Amino acid sequence: MKMPGIEEVPLTIEVCFTPKLFPEIRTKEPFIVVLTDILRATTSICAAFENGVMDILPVATHDEARAMKERGFLVATELDGKKLDFADFGNSAFNFTREAIGGKTLVYCTTNGTKALAMAGTAETIAMGAFINLSALSAWLVARHHNVVILCSGWKNRFCLEDALFAGALADRLLPAGIFTTNCDATEAALDLWRIAHGDIRGYIEKAAHRHRLKKLGLDDVLPYTFTLDSTRVVPVYRNGKITNEQ
Repeated sequence: MKMPGIEEVPLTIEVCFTPKLFPEIRTKEPFIVVLTDILRATTSICAAFENGVMDILPVATHDEARAMKERGFLVATELDGKKLDFADFGNSAFNFTREAIGGKTLVYCTTNGTKALAMAGTAETIAMGAFINLSALSAWLVARHHNVVILCSGWKNRFCLEDALFAGALADRLLPAGIFTTNCDATEAALDLWRIAHGDIRGYIEKAAHRHRLKKLGLDDVLPYTFTLDSTRVVPVYRNGKITNEQ
C-alpha cells in the first residue's frame, strides 16, 4: 500500500547487450533478469515447455553435459550450431517434440545461452524471453513488480542483432504499463531497433550474422517459428539450478 506523502519510485528497465557487461549493471535489487538468446536457446527452451518437458537442467560446459548423459539424462547440446555426437538433441526448437521430451527432464548446454545464464546466476530470478512468449512474459513481469534487467546472450560475448531486437520488443511492451521507466541508453537503442523492425521482423533479421551462420549449416528452418509472436504462454524461470514453467 502506498503511504501518504511518499512518492512511489518507478521500476526500471535496463538492457545489457552482452554477458560481459552484466557485472556493470546499475539496476538496484530486487530485480528480475530476463535472459534472451533468440537464435536459439531461449526460443527452444520455451518450445520445450510448450511441449511438456518437466524441467530443464542447464549446464555451462560440454564436459558437464557429457557427464549427465552418462548418468542417463536426456541431453541437448551444440557447438556453434552443430549437435555434438554424444547428445540426444541439438538446439533447434523443432527437436523438442512432445513425444521426445514430454514429462521428462532435459539437460541443456549451448554456445551462448547457458553460459550467459551462468554469468547471471547470482540473480534470484531469471526468466527466459523469446518472441514466442513475449506477451505472456510481459504480463508476468508486470505482475511481479520488480526492476527488470534484459540480458542478451549475444554471440561469444559480442553484440548480436536478434537479442537486441527482442530487448526492444520487451521494453516496448513493459513501458506502457505505467510502472516502468528507463534511464538506459542501451534500452533506448533497443527500442529504436524494434520500432524500425517490428513491421517486418523476418526481413530485418536478414542483417543478423547468426541468421546466416545457421543458414550455412542448413539450420534456419525454424526461423518462421522463432519470429512468430506469442505462440506460447509459457514463462520458463531459472531458480536453484533448474528451469521450470511458472505460467
